[in-house]
Amino acid sequence: MTSRNLLLASAAGLALFASPAFADTAADAATGVDTGADQVDADSPSRGDVIIVTARRRQETAQEVPLAISVIRGDSIEATGNFNVVKLQQLAPTLQVYTSNPRNTSVNIRGLGVPFGLTSDGFEQGVGIYVDDVYNSRVAAATFDFLDVDQVEVLRGPQGTLYGKNTTAGAINITTNQPTFDFEGRAELTAGNLNYKQGKAAISGPLSETVAARIAVATTSRRGVYYNTRTQRYINEQDNLGLRGQLLFKPSEDLSITLSGDYSQQDPEGVGTVFVRTGLTQRALNRQYDALVASINAANPGRNYAVPSRNPYDRLTDLDSNLNAGNKIGGASLKVKWDLGAGTLTSISAWRFWDWKPENDRDFTGLSIVAKSQNPSQQNQYSQEFRYNYTSDKVDFVVGLFGFKQRIDTQGTEQQGADASRWSLTGAQAADASILNGLTATNTQFLKSESVALYGQVSYKLTPELTIQPGVRVNYDKKEGFYQRVVTNGAGQVISCSPAPAAGTVLAAQCGVYQPQSTSPSVSDWNFSYDLNVNYKVAPDVLVYATYAKSFKTVGINQNGLPLTTANVPDLSASTVKPESVNHFEIGLKTQFWDRKATFNLSAFLTDIKDFQATVNGGQFGTVRGYLANAEKVRSQGIEADLKIRTSDRFTAYANAAYTDAKYKKFTNAPCPPELSGGTSQAAGATPDYSQPGVPGALSPRACDISGQGLPGVSKYAFSYGAEYNIPVNLLDKEGQIYLGVDGNYRSDWNSNASPSRYTKVEGYALTNFRAGFRGDGFDVFGWVRNAFDVNYLELLQVAPGNVGLIAGQPGDQRTWGGTLKFSF
Repeated sequence: MTSRNLLLASAAGLALFASPAFADTAADAATGVDTGADQVDADSPSRGDVIIVTARRRQETAQEVPLAISVIRGDSIEATGNFNVVKLQQLAPTLQVYTSNPRNTSVNIRGLGVPFGLTSDGFEQGVGIYVDDVYNSRVAAATFDFLDVDQVEVLRGPQGTLYGKNTTAGAINITTNQPTFDFEGRAELTAGNLNYKQGKAAISGPLSETVAARIAVATTSRRGVYYNTRTQRYINEQDNLGLRGQLLFKPSEDLSITLSGDYSQQDPEGVGTVFVRTGLTQRALNRQYDALVASINAANPGRNYAVPSRNPYDRLTDLDSNLNAGNKIGGASLKVKWDLGAGTLTSISAWRFWDWKPENDRDFTGLSIVAKSQNPSQQNQYSQEFRYNYTSDKVDFVVGLFGFKQRIDTQGTEQQGADASRWSLTGAQAADASILNGLTATNTQFLKSESVALYGQVSYKLTPELTIQPGVRVNYDKKEGFYQRVVTNGAGQVISCSPAPAAGTVLAAQCGVYQPQSTSPSVSDWNFSYDLNVNYKVAPDVLVYATYAKSFKTVGINQNGLPLTTANVPDLSASTVKPESVNHFEIGLKTQFWDRKATFNLSAFLTDIKDFQATVNGGQFGTVRGYLANAEKVRSQGIEADLKIRTSDRFTAYANAAYTDAKYKKFTNAPCPPELSGGTSQAAGATPDYSQPGVPGALSPRACDISGQGLPGVSKYAFSYGAEYNIPVNLLDKEGQIYLGVDGNYRSDWNSNASPSRYTKVEGYALTNFRAGFRGDGFDVFGWVRNAFDVNYLELLQVAPGNVGLIAGQPGDQRTWGGTLKFSF
């Protein structure tokens, strides 16, 4: 038995056998997303639950909060199998999460947040992720499995006043279960097909009259979903371990001090892709994917390379580079809450680390083109927040001070392989493998980031029904970066590309693939943001609200290298990126009716962003994989509706729907999609000609105007639903309920390229999940099937570098099934 299994078995055994008494399991806990029904009569559970949230940095019921919010309970997460941020989008329609690996993960709300594509450390995310009030500065550092989670709040729309510059699109507020002075525990074991195994355990209780502790552990493993014919192994597996410990010191009713520590480790073989399709670019026909493969085969008699399948749903690949997605995340925090009578003072001190060790196959093929691609990173961040909350009959307010410091170090290596010359060069050079074979770019970079903010928000009741809520935040940010790329040839000799080498030489060919660079961008900025909310209680269970927010995302720096000018030198003007300026308008309705058995919430929004920070890619192999640029204006607008009903203790259902229209209102200097790339550039200053997309040999525009086109990664229509019905029974001398549950989600088509392409359109899909089981006092046993109808769908498409027309992707999971056993006391 491995040390991981021993640890889990010990915790699970303690949780199972420490006490024979079991606590109640809420009958509706597994029905997905709660909209915040407010309970009036505790003896009448059919009248709804009290959903307590901290969206406004204080505890209140969700229906009282005048903003669009989805509350997803821990039991709902477990029952529906959505055990991390990536999976969470199946329950919250306006949340989009796309990932090619933990490092390159985009989390967006209403189509806004993180620029879609390869991630850079030099900018802020637009969806803030908080765990127990601690900010996780990089999306990658929040891709851990949910561990002992109480609930997740998805706050939609800018949250800049209370949550900061990183929340122009919204925030994800994760709350874990806290230490208790009553002895309690829980354990959960799950097994399924694909050799899926998951175990969770938590135990909490007093160490003395003033000290309580809680410890939780979770482990997940699953066989990979793609089979690599080259290595004869499954890849994109799950191999996760998580630990969390908390110590609560409560010397009096007025003071509590909580020390928390957590550690998460992911060590899968992955992440890889499969062949999806090819699409013609404007590169010469003999320089596109199929012709290049034929040329390599002709030069290597007997090789006869071909992808193992052109059907992505065969889930076969033949990637030849090492694959790894080693991810270590953890940290510690100290939270002090002091009730001063007139208000509560809170201090949150935190340190977090993130250690990322990847290995990738960046040519997406079994050919040795990019033989090595890895950019390991190490992050340390420190944050301190002081917050004072005051509550009275007429006035509630919160004021706070937030400080943040971060450093990220990255050591990158990218190396060309034996097939690179024939793939990337022409003429006699294409036949000389030694020109590019072993050509290596070694990157060294670091980022230092500092931020400080002062904020406040007031809720003032003009009348018992009418409340105004203004808020302000002042931010100062400073960023310093360093990037250096050293290039060596196959003999290990350092090469220089300045002055520019003569055309047609070996050095010119090498500099066209990897070019040395050294930049040290630095930038600082002050910003003032504010918002105003007006809300009115039309009736005891009907709240209407209107919000205006002026928010921002701070300045960015290009941390992964710079694009080249027409003179083939780094474009220093692209070193920094302007801050985003956000204007947001929203109106909403929050209601309960049918004796509070039903909750219906509705919101409509319009968000305009000036100088939207977008990730773009020039298509080169290694000159720069991706960099930040500003789109002049982006708009996201839409309508969201959330409904939950609980007709009785026997039946609960929910449905959530979203319409999102997210577009580039103006982006006149965007990178061109693959069908308008790869050819000889059109004349400088000429009006771009878009009339020959996908025509080999046609002239390519130097840039494209994509104004009016949709933002990447955004489905216009999204829908999720769930229902559960139960019958009380006696089974095996146990009183309980037999229940049947269903949940599902639908997303319409969306585009997977920063500049929308006809080759990267991802078709819409609908997924359906079922579960059935028996639960009683302190136990729950159920079977489940996810993607029950075995729908074929794609989670992501990627354009291979070099403008060769290759499109790779990641199919979503096929049908999976299994069973879960849960105990609590």
